[in-house]
This record gives sequence, C-alpha cells and structure tokens, in this order.
Amino acid sequence: MNPQDILRYVDSMHREKNIDQEIVFSAIEAALQTAAKRQYGEESDIVVKLDRQNGQIKAFLAGEPLGDDQIGRIGAQTAKQVIIQKVKEAERDALMIEYRDQIGQIVNGVIGRADGGVATVQLGNVEAILPRSEQIPGETLHANERVRAVVYEVRASGNRIRVVLSRTRPQFVQRLFEQEIPELVEGVISIDSISREPGYRSKVAVSSVDSQVDPIAVCVGYRGSRIKAVREELAGEHIDVVRYSEDPEVLIPNALQPATVEQVLLCDLIGRAIVLVQEDQLSLAIGRRGQNVRLASKLCGWDIEIMTGTELEEQIERAVGGFSTIEGVTPEIAQSLVEQGYLSYDDLSVIEPDALMEMGNLTAEEVDRIVEQAELRAAEAEEAAAEVKKHRRDRERNPTDEESAESDSDAEAATDVLPDEVAESEENDMLSGDTEAGSLLSMEEDTGDLATGSSVNEGEAEATLPLTDEDEASETEPSQKTS
Repeated sequence: MNPQDILRYVDSMHREKNIDQEIVFSAIEAALQTAAKRQYGEESDIVVKLDRQNGQIKAFLAGEPLGDDQIGRIGAQTAKQVIIQKVKEAERDALMIEYRDQIGQIVNGVIGRADGGVATVQLGNVEAILPRSEQIPGETLHANERVRAVVYEVRASGNRIRVVLSRTRPQFVQRLFEQEIPELVEGVISIDSISREPGYRSKVAVSSVDSQVDPIAVCVGYRGSRIKAVREELAGEHIDVVRYSEDPEVLIPNALQPATVEQVLLCDLIGRAIVLVQEDQLSLAIGRRGQNVRLASKLCGWDIEIMTGTELEEQIERAVGGFSTIEGVTPEIAQSLVEQGYLSYDDLSVIEPDALMEMGNLTAEEVDRIVEQAELRAAEAEEAAAEVKKHRRDRERNPTDEESAESDSDAEAATDVLPDEVAESEENDMLSGDTEAGSLLSMEEDTGDLATGSSVNEGEAEATLPLTDEDEASETEPSQKTS
C-alpha cells in the first residue's frame, strides 16, 4: 500500500463521513494484522503499526521486523475487505454518537415515503422513520414534504443505525415553543411541566424569573400569534398555557381551568388531590371524556378526583361506615383513614403497613388481617360491579321488556343496601369503587377517565362533548383566564 494513498484515504473518511482519523488508522492496522495472520498463521505473534505522520507500515513477527517485500506480500484483497468492514462500523458508531446526542431535540427532514402508515424521513446522512404511532392522529403526510419531529430513539441495526422520530411526545411541544419564543431560550421564562394527548389538547405550565414578565402573555404572543404558530405545526391541537406554582393547592386549580375550583384537599400519603367544585362546574372541570382532569393530573403529578361538597360528605360517611365493619378497625381508625384520603377498599388494600400501624397503634398481624379483609371485599364488589355491567350490556343488545325487567332486578340485587341480609353492605359496594351508584371506579370506566377517578356518572361526562365558547376561548387566549 502506498503511504500517501493511506493518508489521503484517512483524510477523506474524516471529512466526508465525520469519522475520527485515529479510528480509521486503527481500522487499517487491524485489517493488515488480520491479513498477515492469515498468511503467516493464526497463532503467529504479529503486530502491525501505521505511522500517523507519513503513512509508513511497520510489521513485526515474533518481535522481529519484517522487510518491505514481506509486508507487500500481505494479502491486499483481504486487507481491503477488512478495512471496508471496519470503516463501516466506525461510520455507524459516529452516527450513533451524533444522533444519540440529539435525542429529545427537534430535527427537520424531507419525507421520502409515506405508505402503509410508516413514513421515512431523510435527514441528510441518515434515513429516519416516523412510525404511525408517533404521528399526530388525523394528520396526513405526503412525499417530498418537509416535516419537523423530535429524535425519539436511536439504535444499531447491523452496520447501519435506525433513527426513530416522534411528533406525539411532550418534548415536541416544548421544542416548538422554544423555536417560537426567544424568552424561553434566554431563560426569562421556563416550561416547568407539560401534559399532552396528541392531536387533541396539551397543557403547558410556565413560570418567570422576572416578576414583571407575565409568562402566559409571552407564550401567547400578540393576538395569539405565537401560540397560533405552534398549533398549526400540531395540526390544530388545542393548547392551554397555565401559570406554574410549587404549591399544589395553587397549581391544581390553574391546571383545571377554565373550571372554577372551590377547594383542594391534598392526601399526601397516597398522592391524591380531592378537588371540590360547584355542581355547574363539574362537567367543565372533568372535560370532554375526562380529558381536562386527566391532563391536569399528569401536569401536576397528583391523582385528582373531582366532586361536589355534597358528594364528598356522602363518600366520607360511606367510607367511615364501611371501614368500621372491618374486624380490627375502630371508628377512630376509620375516621383517621378517611382524613388521610382513603375512601375505598382498594385504597385500604394498598396502604403502607407502617402508616396503618402508626395510625391505629396496631400490630403487624392486625394490619395484615385488615388488609386481607379489604382485598377480599374489594374483589367481591368488583365481581358484583362486573355482573351489573354485563347485565347492562345484555339489556342494551336485547332491549325487550322481559329482559329489561330481569336485568333491572339483577342489578338491584347486586347493588342494593340490605344490612345483615347480604354479605356486603352498601358501604362495601361503594368503598370498593365498583358500583354504579356514585363509585369512583364506575365513573372512571364509564367516562374513559382512568387516570383521575372523578366521581361523576357517564351522562355528566358525555354532556361536555361539545366544546363551549368558554372552552374555546381558554385554548386560544389562556392568559385572560389565568392572569
């Protein structure tokens, strides 16, 4: 091999493929050493060195230097194949490092193909993929269109790398905000939390280091120009910008806007926040199919339950009565449990033993028995609730008078309060969170709000499907409602 050709090859790899020169030199040395071992034997002690300055090759066999004629006999074709392989691996490693550093960052590319749901995006030296699951619901991508997305995942695939892009991650919303709002890059304001349901709605909590700067107004822009630009990139997705606070009692009402909150009760032991609202604010706080409270819960990091004051009083009364029927739980312990936010048998079944022991001055054995009873009652009530739902579905499929009467009778038998006549009282059913009559789990399943557990029924949640004028206003000019 000509030393000057080696140096030109190394420099070319470094400039064109962004591969470190030392990596290329090492690859050539390894290739020549592999070829030499094939010529002199796999067990031979041979070492090949390549001078980084002049490109000269030096080889040693058992410590003795080989002459130029002996080095020249090393299989050039074998060395070439190994060099190509090593360079490809080095190129792959360099690209891996480059794109792994960009995970969570926004990139621009041109769509190559967009068939079968999966789109390929040309990023220059890499062809990335944008899976259907990472595309915004409802959007349609076309070939040769420019697209923006965040780098979501980078992994090796043979001698190539696979870059996976995403347009559904909360980071994408944050990066778009940073491109449209210079104050975010300058550090005047900051995005503290984001929750998102792609294609439908996002909630963004912002704060400012300068008390004279309104972070919401800065994000919205003059006549909503900044927020409008972000929404257009997100296929019209609604965006609520709210003021961030370290105090959950302040942040949670902000996150639930445009609904008006009366009071927030925090249950620190189980990470639950009970939010009290007026009856006319209940549907607005929960949102379309539970969307508003679900996003607020993700934004704040609390399990939010929304109810009226009357519903809370009824829930507390049922919980105290139900817990008191458990062997080993006194009325005082039941009251303490409710004060800490434990309102169902499901809650009680996952309580920390140490907390219950301290709360009621109980032994470990007594705590185990209490938890065991709670788990049993929760399971029984869950089965009863499942039976009720089964009858309801059967009634919807076959709405005859006879079947309706039979279903109603079965449902009544499964949920009615019959103290001392059935194994589970109303308190058991309601505490389990599995009956239709005001239970938390029933609301979650009926409204699709699995994340929040707000205590409303299906009809109330469905009533919020059409967006109100107030709701639309909150999405385009949230600063007016949060200032």
